[in-house]
Amino acid sequence: MTRLSILTIFFSLLHVVSPHSYAQVIGGYTLQPGDELQISVWREDTLDKEVIVLPDGSITFPLIGTVSVNGLSSVELETVLEEKLTDHVPNAEVTVIINSVRGNSVFVIGKVVRPGEYVMSSEMTIPQVLSLAGGLAQFADDNSIKVLRKENEQARYYEFDYGDLVSGKVLNSIIFVLEAGDVVIVP
Repeated sequence: MTRLSILTIFFSLLHVVSPHSYAQVIGGYTLQPGDELQISVWREDTLDKEVIVLPDGSITFPLIGTVSVNGLSSVELETVLEEKLTDHVPNAEVTVIINSVRGNSVFVIGKVVRPGEYVMSSEMTIPQVLSLAGGLAQFADDNSIKVLRKENEQARYYEFDYGDLVSGKVLNSIIFVLEAGDVVIVP
């Protein structure tokens, strides 16, 4: 297989979407702790507020107090706020704009050039985040990379073999889509 054909396969597979990501595309971006939102109510200038989603997945908004945004898209949050404002502002028309997706981040630790937190402004795979982290550092174990993910209050590890990616042996692993809060561990 030529280098060009391997690269062609690689870039075509980058567009494959995981089932979880597919659900996000259909339902919209799911709000995350740390995201910055601009919320406005039409014809109610005093209810034009910038808020940050708190670590517990909630926001505070005038007249209604604390609202959980866990698992909601911005469109779904608009509906929730409109319902909660009904007693104070009949027929309220709420707009939620996501100013920053700061909460949609992953962490890269271990033997990479620049370990740290990386905000995902779009769907991202392991090779892409490793690229942002400057690539693997000297003496990194490229065959033992893991992704730590919290699923249903349980920690789960996914393995990633960078050596297989480079050799073109197993290209399915490059389509593994990272989720907010994932930790990529490079031993």
